Amino acid sequence: MKTYTVKQLARLAGVSVRTLHHYDEIGLLRPAFVGENRYRYYGREELLRLQDILFHRELGVPLQEIARALDDGGRDRVVVLEDQRLLLLDRVRRSRQLIRTIDRTIAELKGSATMKDSDLYRGFSPEKQAEHEDWLVDSYGPAMREQIEASKANLKSMGASGRSEALAELAAVEAGLAGSQRRGLAPDDPSLDPLLERHRRWVGRMWGRECGLTAYSGLADLYLAHSDFRSRYEAIHEGFTDWLAAAMKAYAERH
Repeated sequence: MKTYTVKQLARLAGVSVRTLHHYDEIGLLRPAFVGENRYRYYGREELLRLQDILFHRELGVPLQEIARALDDGGRDRVVVLEDQRLLLLDRVRRSRQLIRTIDRTIAELKGSATMKDSDLYRGFSPEKQAEHEDWLVDSYGPAMREQIEASKANLKSMGASGRSEALAELAAVEAGLAGSQRRGLAPDDPSLDPLLERHRRWVGRMWGRECGLTAYSGLADLYLAHSDFRSRYEAIHEGFTDWLAAAMKAYAERH
């Protein structure tokens, strides 16, 4: 049986050694055995379990729930993978629709195309919006409901043209940040500050109130925790979710 050390598996799966150590510490992913040299070694079964963990993590499932799901011996692994595949396909479909909406809005603002008012909202699902709101309230407490309603009122007051302009601004900022990631910039590079400041101000504009540094750092946690945010950002560029969240946190810490 072929085995991998922690470093080898980390490199193979694209995760950090610290992550694998943490998964071992909490009992989520144990090595197949520990050698006399005290190295951890992982076999095929552990590789498959890590794949399961990473799929669940991409879908925004908390680690404790991942552990319970994987330790439930009543579900066939093929069935679990088929369910995960359907969920990921749905997120990809919605992310692509939202990207098309952003592209069409940018084209209209540049004067190269026109779009109906109703097309401004293609890809946004009322049911999904309600689900997001319930998730926020469950995660952050009843006081979040008041903030959500205030943000919705603020968005309504912006009007269709204001919302279109805001979508175009967000697309420009995200394109700049994703381009920085592609060029290999570290998320804590201070040269990212102008783009991150634009992003923070954009968030405040959507909220209808200032987005303070603590709130901005907390928003990064939300991007990491919720599967829809992760799917949206991964559609922009692979690994963009973690990179953007790290950049936002580094920015908040610097300032």
